[in-house]
Amino acid sequence: MDPRSYKDILTKSGHTYHTFVSPPKDASKPTLLFIHGFPSTSYDWRHQVAFFTKAGYGVVAPDLIGHGGSSKPPSLEHYAPSRIAADLVAILDNVKAGRVVAVGHDWGSILASRMAMYYPTRFSGLVFLASGYCPPLAGFDLKVVLAHQREHVGAELFGYWLFLSEDRAKGIVDAHLESLLRLWYTSDPGLWKTVLAPSGQLEPWLKADKKAPLASYITKEDETRMLADWRKAGGLGAALKWYKVMASDLMGKDDIAVDGKFQLDAPVFFAGCTRDHVCIAAPSENIVRQFCPKGTVQHFDTGHWVHLEIPEKLNRALLQWLETAVGK
Repeated sequence: MDPRSYKDILTKSGHTYHTFVSPPKDASKPTLLFIHGFPSTSYDWRHQVAFFTKAGYGVVAPDLIGHGGSSKPPSLEHYAPSRIAADLVAILDNVKAGRVVAVGHDWGSILASRMAMYYPTRFSGLVFLASGYCPPLAGFDLKVVLAHQREHVGAELFGYWLFLSEDRAKGIVDAHLESLLRLWYTSDPGLWKTVLAPSGQLEPWLKADKKAPLASYITKEDETRMLADWRKAGGLGAALKWYKVMASDLMGKDDIAVDGKFQLDAPVFFAGCTRDHVCIAAPSENIVRQFCPKGTVQHFDTGHWVHLEIPEKLNRALLQWLETAVGK
């Protein structure tokens, strides 16, 4: 990702987004808006950027606020999905991108979902990787959700959110960045089932500075760059605010404005990851089949980071979907 293709875009909210921008080389092809999750930056999309720019598509890939080179506001309300959705639309306006295809991963899938609800005319298609389409969460209560998971799934899936939403998490995370990186990008997806999913396991793992085996798709250069980017940004404290949004009542209140807007009319592609033990594929597949009449579901034998683990296979699948379901 050529550093010369980055722009620092100031939105009306006063936040600056460090954004990779490449206009379409083929005027008949849409622009793709890539939206990352935690603890990522736009760098996570390096394989997709290379592939789709070569194929003639436009690309817009911002560092979300709290991450990378973008603003890191201290107040939690700035991280409300409705506000960030408005910022991302402002970025599209800035680069003169009309209707686009949003590609979300992790938290980015929630943002893509909200953008489609607030600004449906701006999207000709939506892609959800690992974490699927997220209907409105008015009244969302994390502890109630964890109890529901224990009862109906047999185990917690989002237990680590509780720790990462606490104020003390910043100091612990920033003191053990390599431990966190190797757990998030581990070659052993089963560790997510035992360390991330259940409450109370992530904190002692980090404090012990344990190092999980690193996935082969993360090179030494990738690891060095990610750690350097996190340290340059002052650590991951601002990025952790995304967890605070979910653990507080902010998400539930923010979604009141879109409560009842369940159906997505645009074409949807969901990539379910069969070895992701946090964002398990089955519930997201059911949601897509229920609320996305133009939905396509495809499963991949990967962990959470499908776009990094098997980029060529995923890119080809997305290209075929773009050419058939979305059109040229």
